[in-house]
Amino acid sequence: MKQKVISAEEAARLVNDRAVVSVSSSSGLGCPDAVLKAIGARFRAEGKPAGLTTLHPIAAGDMYGIDGIDHIAEDGLLERVLAGSYPSGPSSKESPKIWKMIIENRVAAYNIPSGILFDMHRDVAAHRPGVFTRVGMDTFVDPRRQGCRMNEATTDEIVKLVELDGEEWLHFRNFAPDVAVIRGTTADERGNISMEHEGAYLGVLDQALAARNNGGIVIAQVKRVTEAGSIPAQAAYVPSTLVDYVVVDPEQKQTTDTDYDPSISGEIRTPIDTLDPVPFGTEKVIARRAACELRDGDIVNLGFGISALVPYVLIEEGCHGRVTWAIEQGAVGGVPLGGFAFGCAMNPDAIMPSPYQFIFFQGGGMDATMLSFMQVGADGSVNVSRLAAKPHVTAGCGGFVDIVARVPKIVFCGTFTAGGLKTEYRNGRLAILQEGKVAKFVPEVEHVTFSGRRAVGLEQEVRYVTERCVIDLLPEGLTVTEIAPGIDLERDVLARAEVELKVSESVREMESELLVEAPIELQRRLQRTAESPVRKELQGAEYGE
Repeated sequence: MKQKVISAEEAARLVNDRAVVSVSSSSGLGCPDAVLKAIGARFRAEGKPAGLTTLHPIAAGDMYGIDGIDHIAEDGLLERVLAGSYPSGPSSKESPKIWKMIIENRVAAYNIPSGILFDMHRDVAAHRPGVFTRVGMDTFVDPRRQGCRMNEATTDEIVKLVELDGEEWLHFRNFAPDVAVIRGTTADERGNISMEHEGAYLGVLDQALAARNNGGIVIAQVKRVTEAGSIPAQAAYVPSTLVDYVVVDPEQKQTTDTDYDPSISGEIRTPIDTLDPVPFGTEKVIARRAACELRDGDIVNLGFGISALVPYVLIEEGCHGRVTWAIEQGAVGGVPLGGFAFGCAMNPDAIMPSPYQFIFFQGGGMDATMLSFMQVGADGSVNVSRLAAKPHVTAGCGGFVDIVARVPKIVFCGTFTAGGLKTEYRNGRLAILQEGKVAKFVPEVEHVTFSGRRAVGLEQEVRYVTERCVIDLLPEGLTVTEIAPGIDLERDVLARAEVELKVSESVREMESELLVEAPIELQRRLQRTAESPVRKELQGAEYGE
């Protein structure tokens, strides 16, 4: 039997010049860092491998560039990168190396929705003619806009607008991996891989299939090796038939900042009262108002930022478990975590492979999603993926474009302005102590991550929740429907937007109880409702039904 266990340095020598390398990782989760470090070290010593194309379906490593793609972000080593998202860093820190390469046009870079990248792996594994989808229509993904390209060095067209049966579709061409670098917890001597300490399966099986079925090799990084036959058949998530080599890293962490937490991998359940409450302030007020959009029994996706605080609001209100959270890395239920553990959940009910979670999202299987926004355009379009002034602090779209494709209800959460906004809450009233310098409601967003025009056409329910008002996307335009107590509509809302906002004839005052530290009695708001007719319409939308 072939000896499969090799060193990281030996694995790096298996990657040839001009290879297409698929790497499994998320924001700070599941990254095979030991192998990536060895590839980078070999290049710096020998100048090889050169001219790589790398595929990163969810993310290219953690959010600050500590781990992940920055290990191989070298001129000459990387020629082209296709990623769902990229590392980002606050302006107070040095930019991740990959962003410097992108900004300076030293690498061709594409930002492709994560679900589509997983679709590409499945389709190339089955030797199908690429991905046909409507996910990303009228966004930066669309070839009539940027076509996923991130800089001037990125000239090749990877997505085309095509017509099938008289309807418009996006077609992504295939990229066949020569190497897949995946990660698990344990390998047996034959190369079967189990995932018992992982916070998510991500797309390791799909990536391994894509490489294997196209004559490539699969390198699996794990924490430990056990005797052949020691892994129960149902626990062998990636079978030995798909694994060529195993690299052991006994120091492998669960996330960039987590050595090992068994509640993340679903092995134990940690009491939720161990979680710290959200400090009272602007972000909590926004999260509370967003929580009021939920209904008992909803299945809800969460994004990064303020929306990630909503589960903690439910916990404080005694409503944990009344809503099921579903996140793109695969966790279902439990409490989604933030920081370097973003993409994991504490006490998940189940962990789905990410590609299948994205099928659930793309097909409109959930009831709602709660996401952040950086800019909102006059037509309701949202930018979360790119700001020209601060490109290195934006990570790209990740699964955002897949998530909003057919979900019936979208709640965007964020402050009304940015850049120095200071607020104070007094007796259930909001006071703006210092206005933000940057308007977030603008005539046109820099990067269309969400198409307001398309949402109106699909009759999705879209709401923007801020600290001072709630705005709905209606066929007639962006319309203010609620005002926080203490806010002057003309001075604090209409005059602070760079776009005309309409005002509903039935505009009302936001409930003052949301603006004080006392509980808001959320339980009475989570009333069970019938299945949303909007969801049924969206699931059949554009397919002739």
